[in-house]
Amino acid sequence: MRAIISVSDKTGVAEFARGLVKLGYEIISTGHTKKAIEEAGVLVKSVSDITGFPEILDGRVKTLHPMVHGGILARRDLPAHMKELKEKKIEKIDLVAVNLYPFVQTIAKEGVTLTDALENIDIGGPTMIRAAAKNFPGVIIVVDPNDYPVVLEKLEKGDLPLEERRRLAQKAFQHTAIYDTAIAQYLRKDEENLPEELTIAMRKRYGLRYGENPHQKAAFYAEVAAGAKQLGGKELSFNNILDADAAWGAAVDYAAPTVAVIKHTNPCGLASHNDIAEAYKRAFSGDEVAAYGGIVAANRTITLAMAEAMRPVFYEIVVAPGYEPEALNLLKEKKKDLRILEAELPPGFGKEEYGYIDYRRVKGGFLVQNSDSVPENKVEMKVVTRRAPTAKEKEDLLFAWRAVKHVKSNAILLAKDKMITGMGAGQPSRIVSAQIAGEKAGAKAKGSVLASDAMFPFGDVVELAAKLGVTAIIQPGGSIRDQDSIDAANKYNIAMVMTGERHFRH
Repeated sequence: MRAIISVSDKTGVAEFARGLVKLGYEIISTGHTKKAIEEAGVLVKSVSDITGFPEILDGRVKTLHPMVHGGILARRDLPAHMKELKEKKIEKIDLVAVNLYPFVQTIAKEGVTLTDALENIDIGGPTMIRAAAKNFPGVIIVVDPNDYPVVLEKLEKGDLPLEERRRLAQKAFQHTAIYDTAIAQYLRKDEENLPEELTIAMRKRYGLRYGENPHQKAAFYAEVAAGAKQLGGKELSFNNILDADAAWGAAVDYAAPTVAVIKHTNPCGLASHNDIAEAYKRAFSGDEVAAYGGIVAANRTITLAMAEAMRPVFYEIVVAPGYEPEALNLLKEKKKDLRILEAELPPGFGKEEYGYIDYRRVKGGFLVQNSDSVPENKVEMKVVTRRAPTAKEKEDLLFAWRAVKHVKSNAILLAKDKMITGMGAGQPSRIVSAQIAGEKAGAKAKGSVLASDAMFPFGDVVELAAKLGVTAIIQPGGSIRDQDSIDAANKYNIAMVMTGERHFRH
């Protein structure tokens, strides 16, 4: 019996090789894997010994040879295949243990070049994996070091059952699929153009307590290079992750220090301030009642001052790119059930061109779109009223326009001093969303600006805004009755700007 071992992740490989030798396997290997096995005192042959041909092109061609692939692909149940192997003096290979060059880790490095990336695209490895997985009834394929003990245990008892071989083969094809997807994503680069064919590479991070409701099973799968690390608190649920994602998305949409407080994926509080603790206090003031049981996200390291300010309020989750040691200790000690997440800031955070591909599952497929990521310097603010917004109003309008896209449609949002003062979400009628926003803001509505995620079909929202004391409005425009809203704004000396782009969120 023969086994070929060539791995990038060398975890447990020497012990695995030693176990196979005890079972009577001859080990064949290449490069650094061969060296690691030899250093462990295990007898190993070079691939060149069986091919009769040296590695060439700086190791680009090592295992791509009939002596290797003939031994892997020959069907054991076909006498003609066995006869041909004998005629060609090719020996069977009964086990293949291969995992691939760390392509994702390579391209994640700062300053990586195209040449670096291309040199880390494995060719021989995927070819051997696919060959062994195709022929899994006769060849054992192992791509995960966690399977080494299982395979050895079953081999010691005799052989691997067909269902176990099938499981390993499925895992192998998934391994190469994820690898190829990562390469395709890297080479695509341009997220503006949606490709004709698309695969998504994800790995299961952990199981969840339950799905959207307790009777539904659920797990969290992360894109290969994504996912937050949990530092404390209870196990996450399906809804926890949905809300945490919404909170994180809102917070990192701002380059300035910003805190979002989320309830059922809507921001009941959001504020930007140079002091992250003050940003939290202002975000919390957006709706102190709704904040209870919500999710907090900050796009800066959480300080002790912010943790102290959070202390009196019950929250389900907090997510941030980092925590001061004293802040983390306080949150762990005083809020034992609080789920504390540490997340990496997204690539391009704080840059004007930040964006990503967004997926939405529907029955039978996925809806795929570019993210609703509009840089501030590209927001058109066409003044349509007699009065133009002041510099202060313009600042708040831009804040509100970025915030309203995180609110479920129909969305109306009031803001002042770079913080939400009132929000109305998810209503079939826009005027009702405006009424809710006004009720939530109360006295804070006076002097606020108003943002609407879509056009005004009538002038009623402007009439209500005037009663609330709103001084400026930002909305996409595009209604056949735009003039009604403009006339109402002029009547009450409200500055109105139109962006020409809407922010629907379903």
